[in-house]
Amino acid sequence: MSDFLARARALLAEHPVVDGHNDLPWALRVQVGYDLDRRDIATDQSAHLNTDLPRLRAGGVGAQFWSVYTRSDFAGDDAVSSTLEQIDAVRQLLDRYPADLAPATTADDMERARAQGRIASLMGAEGGHSINNSLGTLRALYALGVRYLTLTHNDTIDWADSATDEPRHQGLSAFGEEVVREMNRIGMLVDLSHVSADTMRDALRVSEAPVIFSHSSARAVCDHPRNIPDDVLAALPANGGVAMATFVPKFVLPEAVEWTRRADENMRAHGLHHLDTTEAGMRVQRAFEKAEPRPVATPATVADHLDHMREVAGIDHLGLGGDFDGTAFLPEGLDSVAGYPHLIAELLRRGWSDADVAKLTWHNAVRVLREAEAVAAKLSATRGPSLATIDRLDG
Repeated sequence: MSDFLARARALLAEHPVVDGHNDLPWALRVQVGYDLDRRDIATDQSAHLNTDLPRLRAGGVGAQFWSVYTRSDFAGDDAVSSTLEQIDAVRQLLDRYPADLAPATTADDMERARAQGRIASLMGAEGGHSINNSLGTLRALYALGVRYLTLTHNDTIDWADSATDEPRHQGLSAFGEEVVREMNRIGMLVDLSHVSADTMRDALRVSEAPVIFSHSSARAVCDHPRNIPDDVLAALPANGGVAMATFVPKFVLPEAVEWTRRADENMRAHGLHHLDTTEAGMRVQRAFEKAEPRPVATPATVADHLDHMREVAGIDHLGLGGDFDGTAFLPEGLDSVAGYPHLIAELLRRGWSDADVAKLTWHNAVRVLREAEAVAAKLSATRGPSLATIDRLDG
């Protein structure tokens, strides 16, 4: 395996990873209130975080979509303000580490950062609650540099059904369809992680630009509603989109699904949100793990998903989205952003070609953003900003 690992590192030096989703900004918020002196990511932060600059470099990460996530129980203007604070946190990171992190909003920016040896830093907003049912707010987030919107997080919202909540719209409402059309017009990627299968299908029907799944794996391999059904994977080539496989054990390892359900119930029994990754939250999680040892995923577990996704969607429609710093548990060997060479080595061991790996890590994600930019240029030349409201379209 050492030969494959050396080959993986050499490939990543040439074709680095575009990671679709990293929750470092939220971790900085809940751990230290964005005090970057207390979490200086220029130094080893492995005691607190999955992410820091030395490990991004060791992992061969060349572009990162930083999630400007806010919890879906934040509503209305509170959700908007929290999202703006997350954007501000990313900007603070860019200002503090300019030699390592390059601001990026376009495919050309990504390529330029790679040529400079810097990590292209993009932003994605996780959950349509972040726009508070306002297309003007959507456009404002785009103006601030946000380049994808995940249509929902864990809860169904006023215009789109979530994968992990009761459906109310059987996919997208009329206003939800207009959100997708407006995202196409301005060049914001439609992210279908977290949404219900019907929402996925509606978005693929409506979208004129390629979509992404910023951090989702294959439902046929692990039957979790957060994953992508085969019919949706099979529809990606016609759309041009990219499915970015995630590493979260409960989404990739069938044995971990039930264990995680019990762990989440234990967190709630202790009065904690099940996604709480503060020190207090992790103490509760570790105590539960000690009492009930968890099933452990590995790079091979994730590779099983990628093999299946390649078979159904094709190599041109795959990417990676680890969800680092957004989950309490990670696979062995992929427990930080430094772990990507282990996954690539496993794929090489399975016979993936250098060209396949290069598409997976870099080229597919850059292409999708470039194509979304081209669609936006075409649409915005003939169509002005949408003035639709949810009241008018959905009653």
